[in-house]
Amino acid sequence: MPLSRRHLATAVIAGAALLAAGAYLIGGGAATTPAPQVTYTLLDGRQQSTSDLRGQVVLVNFWATSCATCVAEMPELVATHQKYRSQGYQTVAVAMSYDPPAYVANYAQSRQLPFGVAIDNTGAIAKGFGDVKITPTTFLINKRGEIVKRYVGAPDFAALHTLVEKLLAES
Repeated sequence: MPLSRRHLATAVIAGAALLAAGAYLIGGGAATTPAPQVTYTLLDGRQQSTSDLRGQVVLVNFWATSCATCVAEMPELVATHQKYRSQGYQTVAVAMSYDPPAYVANYAQSRQLPFGVAIDNTGAIAKGFGDVKITPTTFLINKRGEIVKRYVGAPDFAALHTLVEKLLAES
């Protein structure tokens, strides 16, 4: 039974997609893009930028005090930060521009968040990370300053820990 041109084109496209997927999986599935170079002010008044964190594994979490999922995942973010911080792991929690600064400051203080908290009052940080609109959105950045994973919604923390450990082991 002869193949029509349409069927042949479909087969070629499907084959190319399978090859690309296979190469992606064989390569570890870790497509990376450079993290944006953004500067922000933490609640304690210190200025920091993403380039200051090079050489460390960094989790950047976009959140809001009005986001139920964000508030529910915060204890896990704290536990993850405490588990790995002595190994070169940092967390930066970026409150969205619509979140009232007083609410963010109160939340961070009352929960004694052990990591940097920034308020993205202009939306520039969210825009730099691909115009983040949905919370929570979390990025995991390797020691070379490359985004290796983006989570929309709460991450699977067991899988996140496995990936963090892998990234911390890299030189």
